[in-house]
Amino acid sequence: MTPDRVGVTDLEDMRQARLAVSGLAELATVARECTFLFTDADGWPAGVTMSHLWADDGVWLTAVTGRAHVAAVERDPRVGMVISNAGTDLPGRRMVRLKGRATVHRDRATLDRVLPLLAARLAPAGQERMLALLDSPRRVVIRVEIVGMPQSHDSRRVAGDGRGS
Repeated sequence: MTPDRVGVTDLEDMRQARLAVSGLAELATVARECTFLFTDADGWPAGVTMSHLWADDGVWLTAVTGRAHVAAVERDPRVGMVISNAGTDLPGRRMVRLKGRATVHRDRATLDRVLPLLAARLAPAGQERMLALLDSPRRVVIRVEIVGMPQSHDSRRVAGDGRGS
């Protein structure tokens, strides 16, 4: 099977359909949500859907102290994330699973730097009101340093956009 036939006659060997590393920033910037993956207190895989911000070659999230995912990161900083282009205007079907190391930040300097960026992303037309909601007493920001991109997909790299045409 020649690589240019993948997506037309079969979908077996999809190595050519990996998202280019250069495409990660575009996908993570345009996508509005991610699935944040961690291990819960009982050792089971767990995840939550969260808004995120791509900045400084990493991902920023916000949560409140006491939530399961904050406690999980404090127990074990190894996390995963899944980001897709569903619901965006990006052409094709794109997704990535990231491996990362997460750090919880509570210091005022980091909150003052990151919360306005998150507020602007979450509510461009009402970012001051959003910032007032986010800047709460138990608020934290979590930075995920990307350490790997083990799975990804970009249907634009497959003949017929991977739909057999």
